[in-house]
Amino acid sequence: MRASDPAVPERAAPGPELLGTRLRHLLDLLDGDVAEVYRDLGLPWFRPRFTPIVRMLADAGPSPIRAIARAIGVTHSAASQTVTQMAREELVLLTPGADARQRIVRLAPRAEALLPTLDAEWQATTAAAAALEAELPYPLTRLIAEALDALERRPMRQRIAEAADPDYPLT
Repeated sequence: MRASDPAVPERAAPGPELLGTRLRHLLDLLDGDVAEVYRDLGLPWFRPRFTPIVRMLADAGPSPIRAIARAIGVTHSAASQTVTQMAREELVLLTPGADARQRIVRLAPRAEALLPTLDAEWQATTAAAAALEAELPYPLTRLIAEALDALERRPMRQRIAEAADPDYPLT
């Protein structure tokens, strides 16, 4: 079916009720195209979420997962899961930290060998992201930062409970 076919619904009008769905779609578009670039570079196994960690470790050196999470702006759990995937791909090495709960992450030789390619891709991706933002009426990076700050002040769960009908059992 073609998009002009009356049996094909028009794209949903943007609204707050579709916020999560549309954000996931935006992320899929961004990450999907970056993943295609990695495939074009002969790195089909390399995931876009690896790059910030590789770059952080290249700049800062061996670091605990908590420091990685803080530096790239994700939860400890998300950073830990990504580091585990990277270890399976032999991109990072893990060693015990000062206490038994801490793991120190360092770049493996395989990741170090990729640094020139990843740096070139990062520069091109950063320039492309800046060009995308230039087309928008409001910088996406600023909007994301403001949304994250707002959700840190008052989480979405709390907002839902406050907006819910008093008879709806959310509180």
